[in-house]
Amino acid sequence: MIGWAGVDGIHFCFVRGFGEMVFAVSPMNTAGNYVHPLANNFQDFLRLLLACSHTTVLEQAWCWEQDEFDKLLREHAPMFEQAETLAIIREELSLTSMEEPFAYLKALQDEFDYGQIKYSDDYYDFVPAEPKIPEWKVTFDGNFWGHSSRERAGQEILVNKQFAWEDGAWAIPAMYICSKGLVVDFCLQIPQERIRSFMNKWNLAVDSDNTEFTDEQQMQIDMENPLNVNLNPKVTLNGAELTASHGCGLCWNPCSPESNGLEAQSAMQHYKLVPEQGYAIWRSAFPWKTKRKPQFKTLRVRLEQEPVAIPGSHFKVAAAGDQTELMHPFTGKKHTLTVQEYERQELSAEHFHDPSQEFPTHFVMMSYTISPDLPDQSFMITDCARGDRPRLKHTDPMEPQANVDVFCIGISAGANDPTAVVFGRSNQGKLRVACSALHFEPVEHVEWHMVFREKTRSDIDIDLI
Repeated sequence: MIGWAGVDGIHFCFVRGFGEMVFAVSPMNTAGNYVHPLANNFQDFLRLLLACSHTTVLEQAWCWEQDEFDKLLREHAPMFEQAETLAIIREELSLTSMEEPFAYLKALQDEFDYGQIKYSDDYYDFVPAEPKIPEWKVTFDGNFWGHSSRERAGQEILVNKQFAWEDGAWAIPAMYICSKGLVVDFCLQIPQERIRSFMNKWNLAVDSDNTEFTDEQQMQIDMENPLNVNLNPKVTLNGAELTASHGCGLCWNPCSPESNGLEAQSAMQHYKLVPEQGYAIWRSAFPWKTKRKPQFKTLRVRLEQEPVAIPGSHFKVAAAGDQTELMHPFTGKKHTLTVQEYERQELSAEHFHDPSQEFPTHFVMMSYTISPDLPDQSFMITDCARGDRPRLKHTDPMEPQANVDVFCIGISAGANDPTAVVFGRSNQGKLRVACSALHFEPVEHVEWHMVFREKTRSDIDIDLI
């Protein structure tokens, strides 16, 4: 040991077997992050100290990015006595400050093999062994998180096909030939700066509570999230289209290393991806159309984006005949909504079967047409307000009423409603129905929200064979 910080047991030392390399030991860190190299030798350690003025900055550098490191430097400017000591080190030992301390630390720590550090036996009495990265195995019915031990792994065919889709850098690293069908991995690389900008905009963190977001804000977050791929791939093998039966996805977020699971680490390691970049990996399984595995003559992949929810405008209506103008936020086209019926209704108690709970039953039903009409499944109209939650029944009038922390309930009747019918002239479109959220008391006014569903990317075809 060559020095200590004086708090939390943090100390600086040499480690037997590593020559002159200087390490920081931080007992209060999380498992796997207790020990970090700081300098190749003691002279470099002093030069880093001259550049950063404080051991705190050096000890915490492993978990920061450049801008956060610079901020930490500004917050730990040397006091008078520290400055005097640093001046003595600089003059007596003829040393200069490290020119780029963060780059030096980052390069040293990124290249260091932490598996070479040996701990004494009693260390493991207090610190559990780190979980191991799972073995890479791809099966037709399995996913990133598990598979049946009875199902054989598919034959991996390296593809390494890279292509641009709109503003994204995509790749198909490999596909797997299984007895039941073809499995294909699709990989989107996202710059770290883009992810960090998104997280800062919405003040997102791994331990943040997202319940403060409104439904509309959550919709906007999902639409802007660079790690959301919304992928619907199709495969054409030897001229015959194979439709995906199921799929799964995972992400690698370099801005929140603690949120990346072992499965993501396994994928990063297997495909040799750069950990400083973000990735979204989507896996799709395509059943064979023949009883036997076919010979591959031609193979083409079509990537289609699933429509994403795009928040539209809010509006209020009060009676049949009311009209409101709505603008599509993606196309810019204007549409007129005309109310045909508007009335308050109440559900019968026979719809609810839990005798211990009381359920909200009051809602507003609105039937309407849109001109020019919009395709089915391309929009929906919802209530801006959230409905009341069920509450426990009680007979003691002095006992306070408690809400039940369960899922919300509601009525579905919108653009996907199969009972929509053609109404009046063809240009008036279909008669559709929207229902408000459920409440215990009748609601005087409802604020409605138009939500559109559109693709924001054009389809793309990729020839693999």
